[in-house]
Amino acid sequence: MTLRADGAVVRPEVEYVLPPLPGLTAETPLSWFERLRQHAAFRKTLILLVLALVWEAAARYTDNDLLLPGAWQTAQAFAQGMIDGELPARAFQSLAVLLKGYVAGIVLAFLLTTLAVSTRVGRDILSTLTAMFNPLPAIALLPLALLWFGLGEGSLVFVLIHSVLWALALNIYSGFQAVPETLRMAGRNYGLKGPRYVLGILIPAALPAILAGLRIGWAFAWRTLIAAELVFGASSGKGGLGWYIFQNRNELYTDRVFAGLAAVVLIGLAVENLVFNTLERVTVRRWGMQR
Repeated sequence: MTLRADGAVVRPEVEYVLPPLPGLTAETPLSWFERLRQHAAFRKTLILLVLALVWEAAARYTDNDLLLPGAWQTAQAFAQGMIDGELPARAFQSLAVLLKGYVAGIVLAFLLTTLAVSTRVGRDILSTLTAMFNPLPAIALLPLALLWFGLGEGSLVFVLIHSVLWALALNIYSGFQAVPETLRMAGRNYGLKGPRYVLGILIPAALPAILAGLRIGWAFAWRTLIAAELVFGASSGKGGLGWYIFQNRNELYTDRVFAGLAAVVLIGLAVENLVFNTLERVTVRRWGMQR
């Protein structure tokens, strides 16, 4: 030990090198079941299998194919519909109509919200229209749509636009309102106004709310389309999944009815996992805007 000028004791620095512990690993390896549990696809598949087993058990307990066909019987009807090509054709018909109404609703929602964030009159228009039409079920407008557009795609597209427009516009506008003021000031300092301000500042910052609105709009549009097809059936000899379900219900093919419902559910799961989850993963999650 040494002494400093002020009388303080200075201890010498000593460095000890610890030998590695032999035969010990830094972390314990997980079992194969624990590794499987880390995958969301495995957990969701397990949930679906449990639901299918419960369904099959309920069907066997009921013992009435007309009332409740089993999961295996429904799977056979679904496979037969896929082999015959009827289910894919019906699904394509429904998705083609859905895409037209969904895209038109998205475009109108962005136009309304752009007007709302740009002018006071636009805000009044958006708040008034959403308060009037958002609580109104889209299927309730189908009789009027049939009078105005006839038995065709026009009626379906009209009710689909209504189902998408107001919910999406509310989500987009709420997302725009939540954008921090610092980002707004940065956009104004760069001279951004109108559509350029919305596209360059508001949409990237409000993307989580926009994606949530797109999800809600898709769900509303999908169930509205199936309900509308159930109400008035086919147009020009064609019909989608809703008409497939309605037609088989009239003919008492309950297993095919469940097969049509399964197709509706599977399409919903596919869109949710392949489209919206992918969009979230490559945008807001990668940017650190969402956990």
